[in-house]
Amino acid sequence: MSDTYLQWVIGNTNTSWWHDSAESAELDLGLARGCVGVTTNPFLSNVAVVKDRGLWAEEINAVLAQKLSGEAKAEALVHVAVTKTAAKLMPQFEASGGERGLVCAQVNPLRAGDRDCMVAMARRFTQWSPNIAVKLPATSAGLDVLEECIAEGVTCTATVSFTVPQVVQVAERHRRGIERAKKNGVTPGKCFAVIMIGRLDDYLREVAHDTQAPVSESDIQQAGVAATKRAYAIYKERGYEAVLLVAALRGSYHLTEIAGADLIMSIAPAFQEVFVNKDFPREQRIAAPVPADVLDRLRTMPEFVRAYEPDGMAPEEFVTYGATQRTLSQFCEVGWKLLEAFH
Repeated sequence: MSDTYLQWVIGNTNTSWWHDSAESAELDLGLARGCVGVTTNPFLSNVAVVKDRGLWAEEINAVLAQKLSGEAKAEALVHVAVTKTAAKLMPQFEASGGERGLVCAQVNPLRAGDRDCMVAMARRFTQWSPNIAVKLPATSAGLDVLEECIAEGVTCTATVSFTVPQVVQVAERHRRGIERAKKNGVTPGKCFAVIMIGRLDDYLREVAHDTQAPVSESDIQQAGVAATKRAYAIYKERGYEAVLLVAALRGSYHLTEIAGADLIMSIAPAFQEVFVNKDFPREQRIAAPVPADVLDRLRTMPEFVRAYEPDGMAPEEFVTYGATQRTLSQFCEVGWKLLEAFH
């Protein structure tokens, strides 16, 4: 076929995609392939600052010359990576009236329970560029901050999110923020609700091994897909204004099984290569159900039930969910803390 699978998805389904990297050369390739936004996180920001140090030498050296320490240094370096990326997306943002060309900037993951700190960071981040989407954790504190930001007109992405109850709560808090904004004559911020589809699989795989659950690897590989399809159906049924954003792919099936959905995929460069250089069945699969027997086996795992059922967890439980703790740890240890120590 003359076009690639990625081109087919863009042209023939309701699925669009964001580029999952802030490295300059990778982003140029992603833009050429049709991405309409960019996701970053502390890990990706650190990688970009390290790899593009020569390209961004003036800005990075200016940060280092300030002799900042700790959180202030990390934030200043995130600013470099995010604003350099935002500048490349600005033409899309302006041409689309703000519908495309957004770039995520994530608050300090060490502060995932600190409402005051996250609100202050969000207010600073949104001033960096008009096309910033502030990334907040889908914890109880993060949800409070998200509602406040939406009410103030700040566009947000809810991340560190893997489950149906998390994205449902994100959409509900977005609605509350919209209502508050309108009462105050403010244009409400947009909201993107992340499902880290592969990270849910990763976590449940570990749980299954430890508990000797009666599930196969094939079952595990359909857990994130099942949660995403459940969330998507709920979003459509309730008419939520928030947009689902599927991230952390672990296999081609994470795109092919939800192709056709009116949502956004965050695709890292490695998987872009797969979808450009390999072909897959060109069919819209979002409405295809996960087999009932697979769901029955997955439901033997309480941690899957917590992730799959809309009321599987209360917001106060989100921060203690295993996948949340694993991901926050990574974002802190091999992301934010490395930026704090950058020299």
